[in-house]
Amino acid sequence: MSNFWAYLKTRQFRNTILLIVATTIGIVLIAFFSLGSYTRHGQGIPVPKLKGLNVDKAMQLLKEQGFNFKIDSVYVPDQAPGTIVEQDPDAGTNVKENRTIYLTMVTQLAPNVSLPDLITEQSIYREAVALLSNYGLKVGDTTYVSDIARDRVLEVRFGGQVIKPGTKIPKGSKLDLVLGNGEGASEVDIPELLNLDLDAAKFAIRGAKLTIGTITYEGSITDSTNVIVVSQSPMRSDSLSKTSIGTRINLTVSQGKASDVPAN
Repeated sequence: MSNFWAYLKTRQFRNTILLIVATTIGIVLIAFFSLGSYTRHGQGIPVPKLKGLNVDKAMQLLKEQGFNFKIDSVYVPDQAPGTIVEQDPDAGTNVKENRTIYLTMVTQLAPNVSLPDLITEQSIYREAVALLSNYGLKVGDTTYVSDIARDRVLEVRFGGQVIKPGTKIPKGSKLDLVLGNGEGASEVDIPELLNLDLDAAKFAIRGAKLTIGTITYEGSITDSTNVIVVSQSPMRSDSLSKTSIGTRINLTVSQGKASDVPAN
């Protein structure tokens, strides 16, 4: 043991330790500078500005500069289809050759949305504009017809055709609205609704510029999709054939189909 402690105090031991430390430091420095050189640390190619370009032009530019790319799509109103709207990394960022650049372009096809119900809710023009905007739709032309309610939406048209709530139309579409001018006749004919199915009766009430009132179900109802009107109030008669626009029409319905006309 005494010889070992004596050896630790010799010049040879100290030189061995210094050689090991120097060798370790040298290896670390060589590895550090070699890694930096291998990865071209601090060097790179600036990413070109691609936002606003057509996707074909953007792909050509990336290929010429040695980049890979992946493309996603999104619908953006008022933007030309195929236009690049996002890129990652941003323009001017230094990246290595063969780096993948992620692009987002405006899709060629707009997604479909359902037309909200502007008729049953008796929306006025300003409400309709706001609601349609929430659905990504726009208001095109407006026309006025005789109706006692000023600016109330009476019809929604797309491509010249009247469309119903729930109709699927491309997002961003322009819809034409038919509005009341507030100067229409104060009375309209009372529709005859007996023996109509419930949906047909509702359609007739709205078409007559009247309001759907209370619906009462009579008897045992096992299928709510197959019910017919058995009573209405007010009811058309020899002494009462007209009522004020907007009047509530109350209905009583029972189980049956429109073809099930009761025998006299």
